[in-house]
Amino acid sequence: MSEAGSAFRLRPVSFEDLPGWRLDDPSSLWAAMTDCRNYLQSVKPYKAGALGLTAEDLAPLLERASRASPRDAREARSFFERETRPFRIEPNNTRSGVVTAFYEPEVAVSDAQDDRYRHPIYRRPLDLVDVTETNRPADLDPTYAFAMQTDEGLVPYPDRRAIDQGWLEGRRLEIAWARSKVDVFFAHVQGAARLRYPDGRLRRITYAAKAGHPFSGIGRLLIDLGEIPETKISMQSIRTWLGEHPERIDEILWHNRSYIFFREAEVEDLSRGPIAAAKVPLIAGRSLAIDRQIHTFGFPFFIHARGLTHMDGGREFARTMLALDTGSAIVGPARGDIFTGSGDEAGELAGAVHNQADFYILIPKQAAERFV
Repeated sequence: MSEAGSAFRLRPVSFEDLPGWRLDDPSSLWAAMTDCRNYLQSVKPYKAGALGLTAEDLAPLLERASRASPRDAREARSFFERETRPFRIEPNNTRSGVVTAFYEPEVAVSDAQDDRYRHPIYRRPLDLVDVTETNRPADLDPTYAFAMQTDEGLVPYPDRRAIDQGWLEGRRLEIAWARSKVDVFFAHVQGAARLRYPDGRLRRITYAAKAGHPFSGIGRLLIDLGEIPETKISMQSIRTWLGEHPERIDEILWHNRSYIFFREAEVEDLSRGPIAAAKVPLIAGRSLAIDRQIHTFGFPFFIHARGLTHMDGGREFARTMLALDTGSAIVGPARGDIFTGSGDEAGELAGAVHNQADFYILIPKQAAERFV
């Protein structure tokens, strides 16, 4: 095993050990597995995480999936039982992992700025560049993946406060103008959005880059300030508080210095989610954002979240999922973000998810021999 094993271990288990496995229907994953296979064949392999699983380990599983057509949940489960071996991910510093959730919000926007539509959604600026080990200045925070190109070299890009106060005005980077600064902020947090125009047009935006500064959750800030009890914190309670305290919106939002830039994407199939970090469309309830430094896109996971019951009619969440996205707040071997879908209903589902969970990775059998 790679050095990732110093932070956690993989324990071989059987499918019978997976809580709720016999009730799961993973057949909806086939569309995403097909998309991943096509991307690997026509574009490029996914970069391997520290665990050491590679696109070459994944490709045979996706190829076999392309030749399988499960007719029901049992046949879909049988495919994974036949082709993979489950391992429980056990972090050394905790007994279980944690899942939260994200969604694709819908934001009311206009093509033009006016008294109602005042808050810009920006494209990536030309002076924002990727930071690599070859161009990283010695004094730049090692966590920064982006920086501003200047005549003197790379420097940290202006943060949320500076951009909100007009740093990018006049560069013609606006994709659209929103009515609500809070809506723009939550689009940043989710990393994607549907844009609804006054004439009924619907467009999509997805993550293009970030200013570089680390993510700082405003929920934790509101807890620390004594504004919302920790037991009551959720996306809904945060939105409610911001709505009741408009005079403090900037103070709270500027606490999160991270700022997200978007690119436009076509809305080709409204039944599927946005194209995320793995470069394939997300599937509601079956797509998982993972720590990209540890795990590799495209691999299947089984997640059992104790106490997470509102997504499955009172039954505990227990689903096979694909790792198709990532996020700056998703850190650790057993940490995941569940994509719940698009629109307000999906937002209601996502906002109430913060649960302990058991993480199992389903490794193709040939590659699994390295981890036994």
